[in-house]
Amino acid sequence: MARHTLLCLLLVATALAKPADEEKKSRVHNEKLSDEEHFIDEEHNPDYDHEAFLGEDEARTFDQLTPEESRDRLSKIVDKIDLDHDGNVTEGELQNWIDYTQKRYISEDVKRQWNANNPENKETLHWLDYKVMVYGFMDNMDPSELEDEAEGMTYAEMVKRDKRRWALADQDEDDALTLEEFTDFLHPEEAERMKSIVVTETMEDIDKDKDGKISLKEYIGDMYRGGDDEFEPAWVSNERDQFREFRDKNGDGYLDEEEVKGWIIPPDYNHSEAEAKHLVYEADSDGDKVLTKEEILNKYDVFVGSQATDFGEALVRHDEF
Repeated sequence: MARHTLLCLLLVATALAKPADEEKKSRVHNEKLSDEEHFIDEEHNPDYDHEAFLGEDEARTFDQLTPEESRDRLSKIVDKIDLDHDGNVTEGELQNWIDYTQKRYISEDVKRQWNANNPENKETLHWLDYKVMVYGFMDNMDPSELEDEAEGMTYAEMVKRDKRRWALADQDEDDALTLEEFTDFLHPEEAERMKSIVVTETMEDIDKDKDGKISLKEYIGDMYRGGDDEFEPAWVSNERDQFREFRDKNGDGYLDEEEVKGWIIPPDYNHSEAEAKHLVYEADSDGDKVLTKEEILNKYDVFVGSQATDFGEALVRHDEF
């Protein structure tokens, strides 16, 4: 069934590596390097590092590589990261690579959806054409089937939400999007002028009682589907503390729009730079603030782990960098 990947794009909410009965969502958007949480129970999450370093799609491609295969393919990537070919990888070179993998993911995602919804490759994609391509299947469905079980939204509500985001992305207000505008539509977190809609949509998703604010119960309920609080995982308790101590700035027990914005679009924080510093810290055995290939390969699990990537594709694509 042709169906827009709306929930992925609106919520950016991928499940963590976790026991099957636990679910946690990440909603932080600002230059977000991975759908994985950066920390779990105050410990750095290696899955975050792998997706940040390799790119989201590639990091999930291979899950059967041996350590030897991982090191061998990582070695080839290191040669590409070392842009000046001096045998060392600096924080700056790592940051450039991480930025590249993020931009590559966005570019490829946009191209996929542009081609799928604009098969004639016109210069602009009109809303009515897009609506037919994405939601046309609804015309032949029984009204009782038009309820989205995942988020409790009807398809009519999803169309309305899409249309609102479309209008914001449509800078010249001609009801059609260029490729650049379509990029803003699909990835509003990457465009400054679109970030308000990210906050609005997040509020709508989490604020179940529609009182215009997010309670602690709603905040936790968005991340955790468990039942008995007595047996909830430790990270849930940590999230409660995060809510009370850091998210709820005015201490009124709720998150308003400004507090939600501070949470999901944190200001003045460069994720690529922070991740590059972390990777250097983890692998820099001699403390000289740069990494040799040997240091990286000795800490291959930090960069790629046992679940590696399709390095062949990464190498081919990186030639364009």
